[in-house]
Amino acid sequence: MSQYILETSVYPREPEPLKELRHITAGLPRAGMATAPDAAQLIAMLLELVNAKKTIEVGVFTGYSLLLTALTIPEDGEITAIDINRETFEIGLPIIKKAGVADKINFIESEASPVLDQLIQNHENEGSFDFAFVDADKVNYWSYHERLMKLLKVGGIVVYDNTLWAGTVAMADELVPEFWKPGRQFTIEFNKLLTADPRVQISHASIGDGITICKRLY
Repeated sequence: MSQYILETSVYPREPEPLKELRHITAGLPRAGMATAPDAAQLIAMLLELVNAKKTIEVGVFTGYSLLLTALTIPEDGEITAIDINRETFEIGLPIIKKAGVADKINFIESEASPVLDQLIQNHENEGSFDFAFVDADKVNYWSYHERLMKLLKVGGIVVYDNTLWAGTVAMADELVPEFWKPGRQFTIEFNKLLTADPRVQISHASIGDGITICKRLY
């Protein structure tokens, strides 16, 4: 089913720079870390629906979702992109530059929490971001969420990736391979916390590796 969606609805509309970056990323050892193209297509629509102009990305890898965002937001849009590994970002950077959108991106090589805290300390940033995308270390998802609730405007959207954790969140514990167990537990706990958070309206979509879309209500 997912292959049908990709071949019928996603790949035919995928911009050429994204296609090029997807093919390059596919040859890397950790290619599975890249944003799923079908999820990216939905993210592009969400960016347009909220007229996103000022965004945050936590976790960049080679930059598929970053490039998608840069292609989607207006010419004067800006993205604060945070990742601890600049080397992987630089794999995609030539394609980002060729697409003519590198000037929209402020890449910061760092752990995410200190950068988010620094943004919060500048009161002009509170409630000023239209959109955020998080695809990073699962153990810190909730701490990122708490910070993003201060940075996102009311009505703004944050999307969390990998919230189905390869489907293991729905599996009996004894059936889950050991490799997946730590992330699975963090993901299960995070999903429960989001469900109980009255500050957001949520939609947990079974797309890619699962994405949870949160709209800030107040």
